[in-house]
Amino acid sequence: MKLAEALVLRADTQKRIVDLRKRLSLVARVQEGDRPAEDPQALLAEMDRALDDLTRLIQRINRTNASVELEPGLTIADALALRDTLGTRHTAYRELAQRATVTQDRYSKSEVRFESTVDAGALQQAADRMARDRRDLDTRIQAANWTVDLIESV
Repeated sequence: MKLAEALVLRADTQKRIVDLRKRLSLVARVQEGDRPAEDPQALLAEMDRALDDLTRLIQRINRTNASVELEPGLTIADALALRDTLGTRHTAYRELAQRATVTQDRYSKSEVRFESTVDAGALQQAADRMARDRRDLDTRIQAANWTVDLIESV
């Protein structure tokens, strides 16, 4: 199984668990004398099996991400961490650039005038570079996901 297939399976399993939890909550209690639409014990057992499957799958994904390198010295796990922080950094720079852009909405000379404390243009250029770098890194991660085999259970 390729890593990408495992990621899809993980998402499907997580959705199934959410569905099972909803179904369990619907049959957790019924009016006296009524029977639940589904057997709560069977649903609970199915959810437990799905959670066990999810645990094993996540462990295999994590092992794979930690051992496969996109390039020398950069594992998929490292690249995922870098991608996440690039995204957060990009958002922070973009938001700061937006806040630093001074627009004068003054209607009279007695109103307060604002000045930018940072170079909004430079911040926006840096944010654009970060967004490009994040996209490039994400593309490399996605490509690896479709070529890397998932590590078997240990």
